[in-house]
Parts: sequence; structure tokens; C-alpha cells
Amino acid sequence: MRILLFLGTNLAVIFVASITLNLLGVGHYLEGSGLNMISLLIFCAVFGFTGSFISLFLSKFMAKRATQTQIISQPRNAEERWLLETVAELSAKAGIKMPEVGIFPAQQSNAFATGWNKNDALVAVSAGLMQRFRPEEIRAVLAHEIGHVANGDMVTLSLIQGVVNTFVMFFARIAAHLVDSFINRGQSSGRGIGYFVTVFVFDIIFGILASVIVAWFSRRREYRADEAGATLASPAAMISALQRLKAEQGIPDQMPDQMLAFGINSHLKDGLMRMLSTHPPLDDRIAALMQRNR
Repeated sequence: MRILLFLGTNLAVIFVASITLNLLGVGHYLEGSGLNMISLLIFCAVFGFTGSFISLFLSKFMAKRATQTQIISQPRNAEERWLLETVAELSAKAGIKMPEVGIFPAQQSNAFATGWNKNDALVAVSAGLMQRFRPEEIRAVLAHEIGHVANGDMVTLSLIQGVVNTFVMFFARIAAHLVDSFINRGQSSGRGIGYFVTVFVFDIIFGILASVIVAWFSRRREYRADEAGATLASPAAMISALQRLKAEQGIPDQMPDQMLAFGINSHLKDGLMRMLSTHPPLDDRIAALMQRNR
């Protein structure tokens, strides 16, 4: 998914590993004119999960760089002090270690959380959100992001992405083998250029299709994080925060494209691209909270 830095890095690792191994002739899963399916599956799992977990471990560092987040180590004013105290309170309530807290320079109201585990995370809010939201709404947004951390969403996403990577690589190489066998039928049993080109092409095609699965999980996690926000803060404040986000949908999105899936707010796509959307419609999220708290 191009809108997610996590997935961008993840796919880059897979493609670089795949191309490098092919150029070096490393392919122990190839046996004469056939494939060793067990070796192939192990090969794909190693590199599929490697890309996913490298992305996870680098996520906090890359998020800071992508959004230009300024970490609050020592509060410079009452607003920053309140922000730190609120995150500390909500983190304790959620049973996690207090994450790093920061503010990033965007006028659109947004916030995100990331990190490789629930006790080494980052929660950041945009300058626009701090300026326009009421304190109780900011608190609800922070609770939503801490909900992501406490639910272990990044780790779960990494595991799902690792499984998806594994089968994308696995089926891409099976498809490449079939194409290469068809092109070279009756000729040498060695791997031709068709195999290497087809591996690369099918890695991309299957990767895009598999992103639908990851996007579906991302939408599910938003509902769970909204519920966490309602529990840690208050249902009324969480609903009010989502309604304010909806009212501000006309404001241009200043979050880097690769970070949109980390945020509480993300512009929806039209048509079939909605299947790749990382966030449900705000109306659906608001309705779900209202239904839950009747």
C-alpha cells in the first residue's frame, strides 16, 4: 500500500532481496525443471517476515522523519505540559508504558501512533488539532491512539503483513515458473529471462491484491481504537472528536501520503480504491460508537 510508509519499506525490502537473490543465482527452491515447494515456502517466509519486521522496528524513526515530529522532552508551555500529563494519565489507565509524545507541523487535524511494541511507542498530534479541538476532544483523540498501542495493532499488522508477503512471493514464483516453462517448452531447462521478469511483475500484482487484506484489517482496527478512545476518555468526547474531524474534511491533508494509515483521519478514495482505504467512513465510525453506547 503506497499510502503507508510501513508497507512501502516492507515492499522495498522484499523487492531488493528478491532481485539480489535472483541476480546472485540463489534459488535453492529450484530443482532442475521443477520447484521444491517446501524450500520455496521457507524461502518466502524468511524474506516475507524479514521485510515486515524491519518495517516495524524502523517505524517510529521513520514516522518522526516523515512528519517532522518534534518530541516533547521538556514542556515549554502549559499546552505541552497538559499534553504530556494527559498522555501519562491515559497510558496508565490503558496499562502501558508512557510513549514518546510529539507535535507535527500540519494544519489539518490529525494524530498518529506507532512503535515496535506497546511499551516503546510514539504518539503525536498535529499543530492544527491542538489549535482547533477542545481539550476533551484532544483527550479522546489521544485515547484513540493509545488504544492502537495498547491493542498491539502494529505488531498484529506486522504478522498479517508477514503472512501476506510470504504467499505473495510464493505464488509469484509458482506463476513465474509456469510462464517460464511455457515460454521455454522443448528447450533448455534453465531459467530464462522470462522467469526473472515474471517474478518481479507478479510480486507487484499479487502485492497490490494482497493489500486489500491489510487494508481490511486496518479498517477493523480503527473501530477498535474508537472503542478504546470512548472507554479511556468518554463516549461523548470520542463522538464529538470524530464529528469535528468530519467537519474539517475540506482542509487539505498535510500528512505525508505514506503516513496516512497511521493517522486518526484519512481522506477516503472513490470506487474500487475504497477497498484499499485504511480508514472506514467517519459517518460509519460515529454510527458504530452511537450504537455501542445506547
